[in-house]
Amino acid sequence: MSDWKSLASQLAEQGYIASPDLAMALHISLKLGRPLLLEGAAGVGKTEIARTLANALDTRLIRLQCYEGLDAAHAIYEWNYQRQLLAIRASAEDGKTGPDVEKRIFSEEFLLERPLLQAIRQTTPPVLLIDEIDRADQEFEAYLLEVLSDFQITVPELGTLTATSRPYVVLTSNGTRDLSDALRRRCIYSYVEYPDRATELAILAARCPEIDERLAAQIVGFVQSLRREELEKVPGVAEMLDFAAALTGLGINDLNDDPEILRASLVTLLKTQADRANVPLGVAQRLAGKAA
Repeated sequence: MSDWKSLASQLAEQGYIASPDLAMALHISLKLGRPLLLEGAAGVGKTEIARTLANALDTRLIRLQCYEGLDAAHAIYEWNYQRQLLAIRASAEDGKTGPDVEKRIFSEEFLLERPLLQAIRQTTPPVLLIDEIDRADQEFEAYLLEVLSDFQITVPELGTLTATSRPYVVLTSNGTRDLSDALRRRCIYSYVEYPDRATELAILAARCPEIDERLAAQIVGFVQSLRREELEKVPGVAEMLDFAAALTGLGINDLNDDPEILRASLVTLLKTQADRANVPLGVAQRLAGKAA
């Protein structure tokens, strides 16, 4: 991956069509060894870029899904308490007690590695995806800064565990809360938009090469028009691909062939009852007509 264009080409070979801005940001992130922070609406392909990068690099993807209340035990490491208790009982039956037993139960044998610790202990650098960091608490974000700065983790019973390899880090955020300036300073940044028509057509062609060109153009036009409607949850690229697969599976060659099937297939795009109500058959036909 000598430059951002060759990186974009490698991603495209994996079915991910990256904008020049995103490909450049990812290229700089890889070259500088800095985390890449991706912001944007849900469904624009932020998580998928990490999966695609792992495939392109032929390395492991390690994912940390963030949520409110996430703590070190679930993100970094914890002790296997059940095995520790069994080991203590077995030692007691053998007449062993004291420091030797304590040293054994707080050894690597009983350490459960969670995503952050796993990521820094791989022989081959993995892609570490920290997904939806904006859902985690600010306290966890502050702790994460230490890990991303030094790529080492201190386990009181074992000491400091330094990275065997430095992972490629991708963080995603849907913008549910503001991230700290400290986190932003440590990252290369890119905002991921919904793809334009040409890009979305290229994505559909890469993922569904068997689809008819005219139908592909209708699908992309329909979905892009649908995104401009008043919706609670705007359909993303993944929903567009599901919509295309559903229509192909139903034998539809034109969006205007069968209005009832078109409306029924909207279950792949509209994911709330309110959105279904806001796009009745008449609206769907109007959008399909514009997409033709």
